[in-house]
Amino acid sequence: MSLKIDTSPKQVAKWVVIGLLGIFVIVFFVRVAIYEGDYYTRMDGSERAISSVEAIEREELIEEKPVETEVKSYSVPADRPKYLHIPKLEIYNARVIGVGVDSNGALATPRNIYDVGWYTSSGKPGEGKTIVIDGHNGGPTKHGVFKDLPNLAPGDQFVIQRGDDVEYTYSVYDNVTVPLAEADKYMVKAMHSPVSGVESVTLITCTGEWSQTKGTYLSRQFLRAVLVK
Repeated sequence: MSLKIDTSPKQVAKWVVIGLLGIFVIVFFVRVAIYEGDYYTRMDGSERAISSVEAIEREELIEEKPVETEVKSYSVPADRPKYLHIPKLEIYNARVIGVGVDSNGALATPRNIYDVGWYTSSGKPGEGKTIVIDGHNGGPTKHGVFKDLPNLAPGDQFVIQRGDDVEYTYSVYDNVTVPLAEADKYMVKAMHSPVSGVESVTLITCTGEWSQTKGTYLSRQFLRAVLVK
C-alpha cells in the first residue's frame, strides 16, 4: 500500500506558512537569549541601581529607620557595644546588633539597613581586643548605614557606646577598598589591631561596582581604627 502526498498549491502554501512560523519562533528565542547574555555582560561591573527589582526579590531587609522610642529603649548587657556614633557621616545612635556567621560561613548582617552588626566572637569595648562591626551599603531602595564609609580618612574619630553607657573613642588608622576575590584573605588582617597591643575596631561593608552575574558588589571596604580614649 502506497501513501499519496498532497502536492497541491494550497497544501504547499500551508506548509510554507507553518515552516516560516517555526523559523520565526526559533529566531525570536535565539535573539532573546543573545540579548540577555549581552545585557548582563554589559551591566556587569556597573553601579548597582538603588531601585533594583532584583534586589527587592533577593533581599529581605528592613528599610525603615527605627523610631526614637525604639532607639532609646534598646538595651544590651553592660559590657557589649550598644550604639555607634560617627559624627563625620552624621551617624548617631546606630544600634549595634550581635551577629554571628551565616550558613556559608560569611559574617552575618542585621536585617535593618540602619543597624550595624557586632561579631559576637570578636572583642568588646574596653577589653583590649579587636572589635569587628559590619553594616549595609544599601537595601533594595535606600542607602544603608555604611554607604559613605569609604569617605572616612585616617585621623577621623568615632565612638562606640557600651550597654552601661561608657563611651570609647577610636581614631581611623586606615580605610581600604579590597577586591571581592581578596576579601577573605584581608579578613585575617582585619581581625587584628594595626598597632600591636592597642585595642582596635574594624568596620566592614560592601562597596564598589555591582555584579549582576555574581549578585553582589565587587569590593569590600575595610576600615581599621585604634582606641584613643
